[in-house]
Amino acid sequence: MTIQNQYSLTNRTFEIGLSEICLREGIGLLPYSPIGGGALSGKYLGGAMPAGARHTLWERNRERYNGAHVQAAIEAYVDLARKHELDPVQMALAFVNDRAFVTSTIIGCTSMEQLKTDIASADITLSEDVLSGIAEIYKRIPDPHA
Repeated sequence: MTIQNQYSLTNRTFEIGLSEICLREGIGLLPYSPIGGGALSGKYLGGAMPAGARHTLWERNRERYNGAHVQAAIEAYVDLARKHELDPVQMALAFVNDRAFVTSTIIGCTSMEQLKTDIASADITLSEDVLSGIAEIYKRIPDPHA
């Protein structure tokens, strides 16, 4: 048995109640949008709209994953990744993949290069410094996307 919910650095509401029952009952989470439709890559920061990108093509994704209310959190997570010489996408995916209640992660990509980046995140273990940084950001900006 599994459950499919949105879960990412900017939307961790699953942790508030569902994660505990899933762990107790042996139900794995199959999180979707673990990089917020690409927003956690940082490619949309500062209002950037890269050609062919999801948020450029579909306006509803823009507000859903990359609204003004989420920008400070995205920027903080991207800065943290870069500070530790990590790809922001890989850091976001490694965090999600590391959660005890996650069985498998639903990823999406629009190029082979993105797919390779996503797959390589499975080999990344985040350091205590990175995890502490994530916790600090979450304390300041909890679930801005929720």
